[in-house]
Amino acid sequence: MLNDSQESLALLARLENLTDENCDQAYGAVWKIMEDAKRIHLTLSLGYPADKEQASLESRIKDILKDSPFSGRELVLDIEHDVQSHATQGNIAGLKGVKNIIAVASGKGGVGKSTTTVNLALAMAKEGARVGILDADIYGPSQGMMLGFADGTRPEVREDKFFVPPSAFGVQVMSMAFLTTKDTPVAWRGPMVTGALMQILTQTDWDNLDYLFIDMPPGTGDIQLTLAQKVPVAGSVIVTTPQDIALLDARRGIEMFNKMKIPVLGVVENMSTHICSNCGHHEAIFGDKGGVSLAKEYNVEVLGKLPLSLAIREQSDIGSPIVVNAPESDVAGIYQSIARKLGATLASQRDTQFAMPTIGMSDD
Repeated sequence: MLNDSQESLALLARLENLTDENCDQAYGAVWKIMEDAKRIHLTLSLGYPADKEQASLESRIKDILKDSPFSGRELVLDIEHDVQSHATQGNIAGLKGVKNIIAVASGKGGVGKSTTTVNLALAMAKEGARVGILDADIYGPSQGMMLGFADGTRPEVREDKFFVPPSAFGVQVMSMAFLTTKDTPVAWRGPMVTGALMQILTQTDWDNLDYLFIDMPPGTGDIQLTLAQKVPVAGSVIVTTPQDIALLDARRGIEMFNKMKIPVLGVVENMSTHICSNCGHHEAIFGDKGGVSLAKEYNVEVLGKLPLSLAIREQSDIGSPIVVNAPESDVAGIYQSIARKLGATLASQRDTQFAMPTIGMSDD
């Protein structure tokens, strides 16, 4: 039963002051307590998914219970989440079937942006969210291969105009790779590419997504500007490496999003350290503190730092990303942490939009 005894209220106050490690703030009034003689049942209601934090949070709560009147009772913890739709740049009308669009970008190629996108999306799905991926690299789509789709995979078509996105590991996916063959180059100029991208985005029948991750091509050209101007983006993630040249280009990406009034939710630093496969020695062969200094310069968070890992590359190449292939690995744990921090950062944004979304059609 619900209990408002002095002991319960004291415990509730301690829980409310407990730090949410995904945003370094106190949880606040998001707890409910039910108790009987044998059990204490806690419900935590969040604005972002955090299913994989269950064991860690239970351990922290048990430490609190040890020196409380509830010591010795069985702990039952439920973590609930309710993801809201957040405001977009210029209040662009939302996309039907999608609550929040998150752009994953980099200033230059070769920093692991697509690998980060796929593992981050899969990690968010494991946390309990409904997730999709749009592969926005029209010239060089890679998400089909990374998620293990067979050559020749095609989306179903509904009502002769909507693509039904194929799914892999519980994630809905749409890519130019599903509309061409792997040996057919897309030899199009800018307007044709951006028009095709907008059609793929708006003509895909996304099914009730909490988050749609857009794997953006590198740079700040036509596609990036079209997305920033026409697509309702709730936030962005910048992927970089510690190298000075990568950081220089990452700055351009951040500046572009700032100019378009799209929040930069954080920075992911790839290839942060090399871990010797023989002795386990860690070495920052590309430099250290690069992502930290970039985040500090623009007052954003470092969501996570990933090592230079052979396993990450190998698993992506065979269509079984490390988050699903080795879910208990340290690297998968980093991706899960990044997903929770990203969700918490977006949930902390003040503006939300509750208007019913609409779908638009565009040929330009």
